[in-house]
Amino acid sequence: MEYLSPGERAAKHINHILLIVLAVLCLFPFYYVVVVSVSPESEVIRKGIIWFPERFTLTAYKEMFSGQGLIQAYKVTVFRTIVGTTLNLLLTFMTAYPLSKKMLPGRPGLTFYIVFTLLFNGGLIPTYLVVQGLGLLNTVWALIIPGLIGAFNVIIMKSFFEQLPPEIEESAKVDGAGDLQTMAKIVFPLTLPVMATVGLFYAVFHWNSYFDGVMYLNNPELNPLQVVLRNILLSVQMQNSEASQYAENSMVSTHAVKMAAVVLTTLPILAVYPFIQKYFTQGVTLGAVKG
Repeated sequence: MEYLSPGERAAKHINHILLIVLAVLCLFPFYYVVVVSVSPESEVIRKGIIWFPERFTLTAYKEMFSGQGLIQAYKVTVFRTIVGTTLNLLLTFMTAYPLSKKMLPGRPGLTFYIVFTLLFNGGLIPTYLVVQGLGLLNTVWALIIPGLIGAFNVIIMKSFFEQLPPEIEESAKVDGAGDLQTMAKIVFPLTLPVMATVGLFYAVFHWNSYFDGVMYLNNPELNPLQVVLRNILLSVQMQNSEASQYAENSMVSTHAVKMAAVVLTTLPILAVYPFIQKYFTQGVTLGAVKG
């Protein structure tokens, strides 16, 4: 058993207390969102900050799922997130790995071209015209293909590859493995930390994306989750604005609907994050050392 002096024990207890207080401060906003989502409007207005609801109600969640296409929106967003993230990781890997090799012809120019897109883009109208010219309008692929490769994520993954010991690939080539075989069987299995990190970035982008659904889609059945949640919230606000001031009990709580939308949006990502948390910090650290 490790011996600690009285001062060290006191410092250890103080650190534990500070960490517990910090954890509570970080968790309270999530707790507050859930509590407000199951509380009536009158209680939210009267108390402001609610520690525990006096009257539990699921009216906000019932409103969210009542004929507003939320289930279909979940299907579209889940498809977009899974397929889009898979394609993002594949193409980002295939772009970053060659760029990490100093003997690649034109490497500085290609790297500059990718970094340049971090500062400047084609603009809203040219991008729309490109999507239209490719025949992607009003299809789910309009939400996936325009953002297949993220320049920032390419830089992170490229930096990760540059830190791998060159002896690993050299030993594989001595054994007769080609470039593609080395990449697939030697390098790829070592990229799990950076893949988890970049994959989380892409997945959160796809899950939270809103603007491209508004820009490229006219079919309500293809609307992603964020667009449908916004439409539901606007519908509730309109209903409440048209409701009589004497029918307050029949009104749906706008605050509760907002918080319910936050819960329905955030919960799936929070459920996935613990499984990749152990790779996340390592991937960011390894991929962000070099520029």
